[in-house]
Amino acid sequence: MNSFEEAVSLITHIVFFKLKDNSPEKVEVTAQVLRDMEGKIEQLKYIEVGVDVLHSARSYDIALITKVDSLADLEAYQVHPEHQKVLAHMNEVRESSVAVDFES
Repeated sequence: MNSFEEAVSLITHIVFFKLKDNSPEKVEVTAQVLRDMEGKIEQLKYIEVGVDVLHSARSYDIALITKVDSLADLEAYQVHPEHQKVLAHMNEVRESSVAVDFES
C-alpha cells in the first residue's frame, strides 16, 4: 500500500436491519431516523440508507452504510448522543440486525 492509499483508508460500517413491522410506512419512518444522523455526528464522513425493494425471504428491510476515518472514530460514533437516540429507536423496532466493519 502506498502513502496515498494509506491517507484515504476509511472504516466502512454496514448494518442490515430486519424490522418487527416491515410495512412501507414503518420502514420509511425508521429509514428517516437513520438518515437524520447526517450532519449531526462529526465522525461520519459518509452515510447512505437504503430500503429493500425485493422483499425476498432472505431480505433485510434497511441497509445503513457509513464511513469514518478510523476505528477510534467508529468508537466515538457508537457512543455519540445522536447515535444513542437512533439506537433507542432501533432497539424498539428491529427484529434483528447484522453488521460488517472493514477497511476500505
